[in-house]
Amino acid sequence: MEYEDKAGRPSKPPSPKQNVRKNLDFEPLSTTALILEDRPANLPAKPAEEAQKHRQQYEEMVVQAKKRELKEAQRRKKQLEERCRLEESIGNAVLTWNNEILPNWETMWCSRKVRDLWWQGIPPSVRGKVWSLAIGNELNITHELFDICLARAKERWRSLSTGGSEAETEDAGFSAADREASLELIKLDISRTFPSLCIFQQGGPYHDTLHSILGAYTCYRPDVGYVQGMSFIAAVLILNLDTADAFIAFSNLLNKPCQMAFFRVDHGLVSIPLGVIFTLYSKSLPLDLACRVWDVFCRDGEEFLFRTALGLLRLFQDVLTRMDFIHVAQFLTRLPEDLPAEEFFASIASIQMQSRNKKWAQVTALRAAQPSSRERVLPGPPLPGSPPPLRVSDLVALVRCCVLVVFIT
Repeated sequence: MEYEDKAGRPSKPPSPKQNVRKNLDFEPLSTTALILEDRPANLPAKPAEEAQKHRQQYEEMVVQAKKRELKEAQRRKKQLEERCRLEESIGNAVLTWNNEILPNWETMWCSRKVRDLWWQGIPPSVRGKVWSLAIGNELNITHELFDICLARAKERWRSLSTGGSEAETEDAGFSAADREASLELIKLDISRTFPSLCIFQQGGPYHDTLHSILGAYTCYRPDVGYVQGMSFIAAVLILNLDTADAFIAFSNLLNKPCQMAFFRVDHGLVSIPLGVIFTLYSKSLPLDLACRVWDVFCRDGEEFLFRTALGLLRLFQDVLTRMDFIHVAQFLTRLPEDLPAEEFFASIASIQMQSRNKKWAQVTALRAAQPSSRERVLPGPPLPGSPPPLRVSDLVALVRCCVLVVFIT
């Protein structure tokens, strides 16, 4: 049967679906609205009660969808407001650091105002400058010395690649095998330094820079050489400093008592938690949080490394006490990416570093002043400006004390 339009022209009859939608005062928004559609012509029609029930269900779906959309819009608005506040706060902090603090560093760096601002995190644009000033240069390393060490490292690489066996006078007492092992370990470690960033691996923009700093350090301190984990410390410095300044900061950082003790100890005797601490959390924490830990570490020194360890143990003590040793080590080696910064630093702030009414500096000074003939002092002659040597057992004792403080208090 043919139908005619108003002009008298023949046309196709309207489909049942078109008839249904003409009777609706809205179009279905998604597949959830299909419950409003009539059944196909070859099936019995919906009862009125069922059609009403489906309409109510659809309206409820629409209401819930609108609520979800509103909630998501509010969440996005809140995130945008927080981001704007953070950017404004960072901008104000940059002005304060550049205009007030850095020009008057010697008189202002230890003031209460600066310490409070420091705790909130140093803005990335001034972080490298502040780190350099806070770490200092007790070893009096110059850019020229870095160039000399780098040239020696490059010569050594060429010599090893061509099979040369000549010994350098400054490396007397250190075998070619040791030097080659250090260089091979550097190559291996660089490939797994912040792999997710893809900037330190072969072909990345910072690969050669990281390789140069670590190679130069093996020439500067052949008695230490390269130790696994150093690449992460150097990488964090490279992200914030120029190459020569990063080398100066790197060498001075590793010359701190606890760092030098750790990197010169037999690592077969060192537990994973110690490695987490003495790589300055650069490997275990998310990078942005690690940089904030470094901010305060540069201000407070090695004490803050142990405060951070205590804060982590306190923050996750309910989780850690239900794990065996292997799972604890795995957890501490790579902490959650979504670790809340404010909650983390609040946990650190709750830690008081005292033992029998003695502060950290007093405890470490007492241990350094009481050598024992039964304990091995870490080997090697100290460089000018080096701190008093720590014993191997000092490292273990400090960590044990930290763990006891957390779980007793």
